[in-house]
Amino acid sequence: MCGIVGVFGGRLPSRAASRRALHRLEHRGPDGEGEWQDASVPLWFGHRRLAVLDLSSQGAQPMHSQCGRYVLCFNGEIYNHHALVADLVGRGVALRGHSDTEALLETIAARGLEHTLAASEGMFAFALWDRVRQELSLARDRLGEKPLYYACRGGSLVFASQLSALRAVTSDNGELDSAALGWYFQRGYVPEDACIMRGVRKLRAAEVLSVSQPQLDAPPSPRAYFALDELVRRARAQPFAGDDASAIAHTEELLSRAVLARSVADVPLGALLSGGIDSSLLVALLQRALARPLRTFSVGFELAAYDESSYAREVALHLGCEHTELRVSVAQAREVIPRLPAIYDEPFADSSQIPGILIAAEARRHVTVAISGDGGDEVFAGYLRYGSAQCAWRRLRRLPSALRQLLVRGIQHVPPAWWDAALSARWLPSRWRLPSAGERVHKLARVAAAQDLRALHRAVALLGTDIPLVRRQANPTWPTPAIGDIDDASAWMMLVDSLDYLPGDILTKIDRASMAASLELRAPFLDSALIAFAWSLPMHFKQRDGENKWILRRVLDRHLPPALSARPKAGFAVPLAQWLRGPLREWAGDYLAPDRMRREGLLEIEAVTRLWRDFLAGREQRAHAVWAILMFETWYERWLSAPA
Repeated sequence: MCGIVGVFGGRLPSRAASRRALHRLEHRGPDGEGEWQDASVPLWFGHRRLAVLDLSSQGAQPMHSQCGRYVLCFNGEIYNHHALVADLVGRGVALRGHSDTEALLETIAARGLEHTLAASEGMFAFALWDRVRQELSLARDRLGEKPLYYACRGGSLVFASQLSALRAVTSDNGELDSAALGWYFQRGYVPEDACIMRGVRKLRAAEVLSVSQPQLDAPPSPRAYFALDELVRRARAQPFAGDDASAIAHTEELLSRAVLARSVADVPLGALLSGGIDSSLLVALLQRALARPLRTFSVGFELAAYDESSYAREVALHLGCEHTELRVSVAQAREVIPRLPAIYDEPFADSSQIPGILIAAEARRHVTVAISGDGGDEVFAGYLRYGSAQCAWRRLRRLPSALRQLLVRGIQHVPPAWWDAALSARWLPSRWRLPSAGERVHKLARVAAAQDLRALHRAVALLGTDIPLVRRQANPTWPTPAIGDIDDASAWMMLVDSLDYLPGDILTKIDRASMAASLELRAPFLDSALIAFAWSLPMHFKQRDGENKWILRRVLDRHLPPALSARPKAGFAVPLAQWLRGPLREWAGDYLAPDRMRREGLLEIEAVTRLWRDFLAGREQRAHAVWAILMFETWYERWLSAPA
């Protein structure tokens, strides 16, 4: 895994600016640094290397093709690079080393860029210079695992793995994009086709941007080389027709292949283990293939209600893994918080970023590459909201609109704190006890008010408040991907999340958290063959008898006893409300002070103050909305109150 940065056209960066940009990418590539500048055109590539495959100098970058036509600046991993190598050998190409970067580059030289993108399975973002066509191409992987920012500045196209490096090259503080800020407060992250800084864009998943120097006066237009929604339509048009046993067996086979492909490395390998379905299954499959105990890592909390580390410990013990457990205190969280703006570049408010950063740092002390269970929820209907929203949608559509509105007002009239107390009572059956019950019940009210699938998804995805927080601005309409008609509510939300929430939140979170520690995370659930098969499975293979991820649970049953496999969803959730009302209250209050916001002139002070006051009083369980404001304020202080 690496960090890339570059400038094409116009005025190339000064030596000081290029050094500053590469320094900001050092955490993404601590093992080496490379630069290259074309002699005939204004073009500069910078690269920071995390050596994972072919640790020798043969894997250094920027890399030149043997024919001399292409120069590649690459960030990522190509998991099927052995297949690319086999094809090259059949064509008489002798490689100099054994890195996946060289396999990718020489395949481009032999077969062309479009063929190579279609043939490559991996996570990546890269810049390719074609000396013959005098053309620069930027490309990103199919699902958006690796980031790539770009902007046109003064006749130049500037690109980088992170926004901080791009800003270092341009030495431009830039302007805040108020629409992007409004979107951020709705979901806790900036959408994939936007950026918090005006004039900067993120290359979307599965896009290529090709540009030659004469085109730099006009904004470049990326093109898609792959469409997930088309794959989904094809898969759903030819649904899997086998029985349960064959579906379970094929799922295990595909997932095993994906895990093994992502275990290839010339450096130590481990896995993150939460004790939930996804991570436990991946660890079981990987440990089965290894001749030695797999290093696994989990995180726990001081508050018992949020501590699921015992699940991971029991799974690791049963499978024979070498397990490391990190217990997170509020003091450790406090130490991480000041680093968050520098790590995430844009405002980002998924609070599980904190344990993610801590567990990545702990894992990096022992391994360089780790397997992660991310992506399983979007592919196999893992989020509880899919089933609950589907059920609610079916039932509520039968009710007259007036009766639905009466139900909504009735639910919202009762404070969330009351629902919290009522649905956590000890006399209730355990399956009925819900953490954050008030938030869930009020979210149900928003679901009940939805008139269509788009409104339904907005209701379940809203961060915690629909009150406009940006000064003199109504909440802008969230840019939901256009995916056509899918009549199944769960399937529709899964696809929208795969195109939006997965790259915008989940993959952003794990990329920045892991790269902050120079740890490479690999996600087998994002394997193309597995995704295609999963989408061909009718929904009853994913949701059945009140269980989500039904088929993954049945695969896991083959590897763990029922006492370990029949677990509720586990993850890296943090006791955010308790922290904000307790040890972090004074810190939060300083950032939410009206005088501070008045000086900035960006947020609706009355709305923020009311939200904070109601949250502290327990009348509103909106910890995540409060956290989003805090993450924006700390980001603003780090990036817009100081030079780029």
